[in-house]
Amino acid sequence: MNVTAVLSITLALVAFGLISKKIEGSILTGPILFSVFGLLAGPAAFGLIPLQISNDALHLLAEVTLILVLFSDAASIDLAQLRRDHNLPVRMLLIGMPLSILFGAAAALLLFGGLGLWEAALLAAILAPTDAALGQAVVSNRVVPVRIRQALNVESGLNDGIALPFILIFGALASAVHAETDAAEWLIFGTKQIVFGPLAGIAVGYVGAKFVSLCYRTQWMSESAEGMIALGLAFGAFALAETVHGNGFIAAFVAGLTFGNTLQQKCKYLYEFAESEGQILILLTFMAFGAAMVPQAMSGVTMIHIVFALLALTVLRMLPIHLSLIGTGIKPVTSGFLGWFGPRGLASILFVLLILEEAELENESRIFAVVIITVALSVVLHGISAGPAARWYGSLSQQMGECEENRLVSDEPFSASRQ
Repeated sequence: MNVTAVLSITLALVAFGLISKKIEGSILTGPILFSVFGLLAGPAAFGLIPLQISNDALHLLAEVTLILVLFSDAASIDLAQLRRDHNLPVRMLLIGMPLSILFGAAAALLLFGGLGLWEAALLAAILAPTDAALGQAVVSNRVVPVRIRQALNVESGLNDGIALPFILIFGALASAVHAETDAAEWLIFGTKQIVFGPLAGIAVGYVGAKFVSLCYRTQWMSESAEGMIALGLAFGAFALAETVHGNGFIAAFVAGLTFGNTLQQKCKYLYEFAESEGQILILLTFMAFGAAMVPQAMSGVTMIHIVFALLALTVLRMLPIHLSLIGTGIKPVTSGFLGWFGPRGLASILFVLLILEEAELENESRIFAVVIITVALSVVLHGISAGPAARWYGSLSQQMGECEENRLVSDEPFSASRQ
């Protein structure tokens, strides 16, 4: 054990906890602070945390974080509420995200010579999921209309799980082209991943929820055990799926979705667990991002990489969102606000690490560099703009004399979900 690294990380977590209330709503977000801390404490600077991209601990951290984030995000989605108040998030997910992948793949093919079709699609799919945590000042600011906050929250909670099958399929096809092997074998492998994974997740989530409900009624368990149970179900779904040759990450997401919508009582401690232990894992991931990923990616970054990253955060996100919301009564200022606050963060980091470990890609280093520079720019740009933009948009809503269900957003009613 590297005592210096452990001490440095521990002090960083304690320091962040001590000032967490003071920096709420400011430009100093957790991802920014821990990315900078990782960069300074990592091998590229002071060397207090000797973490390399090839380190098994980094990949283990990524896997554990992804499993818990997928499960907890999915468990917090109320499907019944989503069906009633579906208009914005469903359009953004089912129209906006596929368009983002399509436009992103086209842009990658135009900008990067030598990048294959499936590699371009893979890059676009990795960058499609959004991370509401990077714009926390938006989704937690009550001045912003509730419908907008909920749309961004629901979108970010679901799009990582929805994007994952695309990433696996595109990764399998890109690997098949590179390895010059039978594409049918890779398709069979990918099919097993996206079929058996959800089945395992449904089984674990449903059975787990029924047992929890039963033990609540018979008073066999305490509420404080929910976090421990959620942890066990998330990793249980992952392990079962991997055993039957399904994808464990898809299973974790589907298990959370099934568990949260089958359980009869609200899981207070489940969400508290996600906000505490989950928050620690997320901050550690951004620390590893700054310590190991950013320095390696920067060695291969060119101006074309930066141009694509800026396009990914603007046109390739905002145009699809605008197109997806046509016919809803949404005003251009609102569609622009929703489009801008599609930060790329945790999911993209974890997905690119997953692909690096499992796929065989000809342009692996290029895809890695583009994803990392895009996330790095997003961490900074969305982090510093979230607070001011939320206040501006909220003030604009109030100045127009409109409440949360107002014409600036649209004329349709909306009620808050569990998130």
